[in-house]
Amino acid sequence: MTDDLEGELRELDAAAARNLARYEPVTAPAWPNGARVAVNFTADFDAMLLRRLMNEPPLQLAKGEFGGRVGIWRLIELFDSHKVQATIFTPGRICELYPAAVLAAARSGHEVADHMWEHRVPKEPELERDHLTRATTALEALTGIRPVGTRSGHSHGLLRELGYLYRSNGSASHMPHYLRDADGRNVMINLPFHYAIDDAMFFSFAWMGTPTAAQRMIDPERVLDLWWEAFLHQHEAGGGYLNICLHPFVSGRALRIGMLDRLIARMREKGGAWFSSCEAVARHCLATQPPAQGWT
Repeated sequence: MTDDLEGELRELDAAAARNLARYEPVTAPAWPNGARVAVNFTADFDAMLLRRLMNEPPLQLAKGEFGGRVGIWRLIELFDSHKVQATIFTPGRICELYPAAVLAAARSGHEVADHMWEHRVPKEPELERDHLTRATTALEALTGIRPVGTRSGHSHGLLRELGYLYRSNGSASHMPHYLRDADGRNVMINLPFHYAIDDAMFFSFAWMGTPTAAQRMIDPERVLDLWWEAFLHQHEAGGGYLNICLHPFVSGRALRIGMLDRLIARMREKGGAWFSSCEAVARHCLATQPPAQGWT
């Protein structure tokens, strides 16, 4: 082995060690009432914001608009009918575009969390601060509750400064875990999801102008089977976790609402599931297994 190759391997090992030091799994969550699995139903209430950023054509914008006019209301009704407390990740601009829907979600007891100001995180630090501050202020002003969770790539230091406890993005694990900045500070709880449990990956016909080969339109019953198996795997393991990512303009369609209705009913019948908000899961993890290096 050459000296150059040995040096590269040492650098890779050091980088892996630094990255591992940032990550701390929650290994024994002990969910309330002996539940075998915690289930977070989450909805990304994007409406047409991402499509505006992508300069999508009017027909695509209209699909997003369906989420605000119809889809979100159907999801709220579905969750309420099953007494499921969901988390609605909501961009700040949605408070201006669909205030009645955001307020209805909050009044039904669902968590309204951050999803950026207009579905992007600016690279410029001051503009990032402006966006997150505006989004946080808008959500709190409308619902009366300050958000403590986000589905975004906002920097940990800024999130902690503004009082955030958790983020829900990435797939570094199937379980909740703590994640720190590279310097070891600004720890956040991460509640991961995976694109295998994301409705847009299955029902993404004409998804943001993608080419024909990338289109997907799968039978809802097939998705029900896949998500049911994912639930069973976590249930049988015990102490499991499942974060199901929905979009009102996708899962708000009638056939998919029917599929979700059957899925939740089947989960209820199986028993042993804790249906809660992401905030409740994050606070439970903090209370039962706080980070070893402290909440700094």
